Amino acid sequence: MKKFTTITVMALAAVYSAKAQGYYIYKDGEAKQTVLSCDMDSIVFFNEGVEADPEKENPVDPSNPTANKSATPRTTELNDKWLSRLDFQDLSELENAKRGCLKSTPDLIIRNESGQEVWNMADFKFLYDEGAAPATVNPSLWLNSLCNVRSGLFEVVPDKIYQVRGYDMANMTFIRTPNNRWVIFDVLMGNSTARAALDLFKKEYLHSSAINIAAIIISHSHIDHYGGINEVLKECKVADASLGLEDQVKDGKTAIIVPQGFMKHVISENVYSGPAMKRRANYQYGAFLPKGVTGRMAMGIGMGQSVNDVAGLAAPTFQVAQTGDYVIDGLKVTFQLTPGTEAPAEMNAHFPDYNALWMAENCTGTLHNLYTLRGAEVRDAESWCNYILEAKQQFGKDAQVIFQSHNWPHWGNETVNEYLENTASIYKFIHDQTLHYVNRGYTSTEISNMLQLPEKLDKVWYTRQYYGTLSHNIKAVYQKYMGWYDANPVNLNLLPPVETAKKMVEYMGNAQRVMNLARADFAKGDYQWVAQVTKELVYADPSNMEARQLCADALEQMAYQSESGTWRNAYLTGTMELRSGTPAPRTFSANKFVPLLAVGTIDMLFEFAAIMNNSNELKDNDVVVNFIIGNEKACVVRRNGVVLNYKNETRADADATATGSKNGLVQFFTGNHSGLTISGNREAVISLMPQSLDLPENFGVIEP
Repeated sequence: MKKFTTITVMALAAVYSAKAQGYYIYKDGEAKQTVLSCDMDSIVFFNEGVEADPEKENPVDPSNPTANKSATPRTTELNDKWLSRLDFQDLSELENAKRGCLKSTPDLIIRNESGQEVWNMADFKFLYDEGAAPATVNPSLWLNSLCNVRSGLFEVVPDKIYQVRGYDMANMTFIRTPNNRWVIFDVLMGNSTARAALDLFKKEYLHSSAINIAAIIISHSHIDHYGGINEVLKECKVADASLGLEDQVKDGKTAIIVPQGFMKHVISENVYSGPAMKRRANYQYGAFLPKGVTGRMAMGIGMGQSVNDVAGLAAPTFQVAQTGDYVIDGLKVTFQLTPGTEAPAEMNAHFPDYNALWMAENCTGTLHNLYTLRGAEVRDAESWCNYILEAKQQFGKDAQVIFQSHNWPHWGNETVNEYLENTASIYKFIHDQTLHYVNRGYTSTEISNMLQLPEKLDKVWYTRQYYGTLSHNIKAVYQKYMGWYDANPVNLNLLPPVETAKKMVEYMGNAQRVMNLARADFAKGDYQWVAQVTKELVYADPSNMEARQLCADALEQMAYQSESGTWRNAYLTGTMELRSGTPAPRTFSANKFVPLLAVGTIDMLFEFAAIMNNSNELKDNDVVVNFIIGNEKACVVRRNGVVLNYKNETRADADATATGSKNGLVQFFTGNHSGLTISGNREAVISLMPQSLDLPENFGVIEP
């Protein structure tokens, strides 16, 4: 049995100075007992050599053993320290988040056409009380949640610029043209949220059932900014892409404007690695976590990610190929291309007539990601900084408001320029100082545990670590310049995780010995180490329920301490899956990607087919197929299981030739082979197509 000793402070006044959990009580110069917790009434110890029990101070609810637990005394203590670290009397960000609210919608719930819940802000309504942070939420993240919970219609520039915020992870922005039409910036993630946001604006501001849209501008290539476009296009007649931009918007037509490289990166990020990213995104965004003070809170750029919705993609009619001045229905816009920053294809926009600067997702009221936990290309911190400085130099003199695709605006010319400079400085610091220590031989893990932001920058609310973190952004810079390898030859060819775990447990004696030590470390508040060591036990034996529970307990406490909303989500999702098990296996149909691929090029279709083919199974099945699709042609060759696409080429010795439309090629992917005319070996053509579009949706993350 696990034994604890509790003695009153009156009986042990001499040792009451040992207030902090983890301190030792000494007798004859030797540590005899460890303080587990201490308050004005008693001190709780565990006896040396006796297994400590985290359940004593953080018990399981017997009616719901998978429910989240309370904060331990150690977590409470660490969270309380934040109150003196940051200036919680400065509520300027909360004031900005509330400013200009024309219609508040705290009871907002959005459902799809089938009645499934897509988005729910009503469950966060408790945040409107603006009370003190509970022990289970980092106080800084709590303040960010108080800001992010504001949903509704907001005025940015009177009679000119408006935003619907809190209707999905991103904002939908409306900008009036001189001809009383509207430019919509970003259209949320899916049909249902886009429709709800559009309807709110029409009802509460236009007081009309119709809206005249001159242009839809997609700021960058992430799905939460373009996925709702098909719903918005129901209001429009799409312009002729062969015309210039000014001519496109004549006669009531609507232009679809994107930055250069948009389509390429939409497909590469959301299709080529889409299934894996979807699973990882559930961890980053906490998609299936309960909302509340022991569950999901804000994550720096919103309150979460919509689910159960349909995302779409439309072919752009105009691609911004260079930074410069443009006119949309009389509205002057200077687009600033910023490739390689928050997204591989992204652009800011300045509206000189309104003294307003749109920063896309390059400035967002939080430290952003140089590497995102869901997985994506590592971003260029130096370029990110320089593009922000370029915006400051070009537009900072006149801008009176700065706004973006997430969070709330900042007003006043001095504030705008300070906002730009502080945000740029954060990325420059991370870039420069990471390389400073790289060149002194430190690894990414070492540097991420060494560096701290300069004190003044560390206290700026709008660059706090709610979404990105200093730690994993340092690792991103290291990866960009140095790659994954730390130069230690031991790490050249590591054993797989399961085999490593089994050997580690064997070397440490046995699982029970590891558990005994881990429980003692949990009692000291060493949650990171406890999670690391019990993770090895779980990988060595996923059925070890003791290890799963203790690993979950440790992750949970780290979640409660996290300022980063994404770290909190990841920790709590891991906690949930350790306690309840990884969700039941089911398949994810890549058929969902076909509409996106249909908007892309035929080269993208062939690349997706190559990714979906299993080279090992097809290594002895060599084929050569000509494709003549509309006015395009290609010769697709598979040799030794590797698929190669020779553009603008056909071969006389091909096994087959497939002719038809792009739509016919798209349909061929889904098993409808009637859309292509095939001469020669039909099976050769079929074998190049994905043999199965079903992929595992719930692969193991916290367990093998």
